[in-house]
Amino acid sequence: MTGGGEVDALLLVSFGGPEGPDDVLPFLRNVTAGRAIPPARIEAVAEQYRMFGGRSPLNDQNRALAAALRASLPELPVYWGNRNWAPYLTDTVAEMSAAGVRRAACFVTSAFASHSGCRQYREDLAGALAALPAGTQRPELVKLRLFFDHPGFVEPMIDHCLAALADLPVKARADAHLLFTAHSLPLSQSAASGPHGDAYPRQLRAVADLIAAGVERRTGVRHPVEIVFCSRSGPPSVSWLEPDVGDRLAELAAAGAAGAVLVPIGFVSDHMEVVHDLDVVALRRARGLGLPATRAGTVGTDPRFVAMVRELVDELRDPTLPRRSLSVLGPWTDVCAPHCCQPPGIGRQPPGSGLVPETAILMGDGATMTGRRGEKG
Repeated sequence: MTGGGEVDALLLVSFGGPEGPDDVLPFLRNVTAGRAIPPARIEAVAEQYRMFGGRSPLNDQNRALAAALRASLPELPVYWGNRNWAPYLTDTVAEMSAAGVRRAACFVTSAFASHSGCRQYREDLAGALAALPAGTQRPELVKLRLFFDHPGFVEPMIDHCLAALADLPVKARADAHLLFTAHSLPLSQSAASGPHGDAYPRQLRAVADLIAAGVERRTGVRHPVEIVFCSRSGPPSVSWLEPDVGDRLAELAAAGAAGAVLVPIGFVSDHMEVVHDLDVVALRRARGLGLPATRAGTVGTDPRFVAMVRELVDELRDPTLPRRSLSVLGPWTDVCAPHCCQPPGIGRQPPGSGLVPETAILMGDGATMTGRRGEKG
C-alpha cells in the first residue's frame, strides 16, 4: 500500500556517526563491513574524525531535526534510526512495532537518487522489518518522495548561497563561480541512478540551475555555475564522477578567477563530509592558491525544510494534494521500478524486500565507500 491513508508515525532515517573517540573505529567497521577495505585506509579516515574530537556532527543534527519535526507534527510520534550507528534502524523499527505503529512515513535525510544512498535505504528498511521476531506486528514503512527540487529545499539554499557570496571580498563577488558540490559516485552507479539512468547528475544540475536562477533574481547577477564532486575514494582503476572540487579550484585560480562559492547541494546538514572535505580540505586548498572562496550553509533545520517534510507527509495522507516542485524533473514519482538505482553487478536481494513498498528512493547519507563510504545528509 503506497496510496493515501493515515499514518501513525514518522520515521527519520539517516546514516549515523560516532559520538566519541571510542566509537570511531567500530563505526567505520560497520560502514565497511563485507568490503575488502585495507586497514590503513580505515585508519586514515579515522584520523579525519579525530580531528573533530572523534564526534561526527551528524547525530546531533538529526536530534535537532527530530525535535523540529516533533514540533511541526505534534499529532505523530517521531522516531529516528540509523544505518551504521545508534540508534540503529533495526532497534528503532522494533521499538515502533512494540508501540503498535501500523503505518509510518519514512523521511530519509537526502534528496538525490543513487544505489548506495537511496536504494540501500529501502533495503535497510526491509532488513529491519525482516529482523523482527516471527509473529511480531510489522509496521508498513512508506518512504516519502524525492525532494531535490521542492521549494523547501531550494529556497533555503538560495539564501545560503547569497550569504556566502556576501562573505567574499567585494571585488570577488560579481564574478564568483558557484561550485555546486555533491559526493562523487562511481560512473556505473551514476549511470544506473533513477528509473531511466543518470538521474543523479541530472537532478544535481536541475537544483544548481534553480539556485543560480534564484540568486540572479535577487542580485541581477548571473554567476558561472558548475557541478563538482568531493569525497572520491577507491582504486584509480574505477572511474568516478568528476571534476573534483579541489582540482577545479586549482584550475580557477590558474585562470585568474575572481572567487568561488562552494554550495553543498548534495548534503542536507553540515556533517563530516562538509566540515572536513569542504571546510578543511577544499577551502584550505583555495587559500593556498590565493583564490577567495567561501562555503554556503546547508538546509539543516530551516523552518521551510521542516515544513516541507510535513507537506510530504500530508501528500502521503492525501494523494490529491498539490505536489510542489520547481524543476521539469519533478514532482518525483512515489513508486520505483524494481531495477531503479541498481547498477550492473549488484544483484543481491535485501532480506524481507517484499515487505517494503517500492516507494520513491532517495539519495541518502551513505555515500559509496569503495575505499570509504562517508556520511551524507
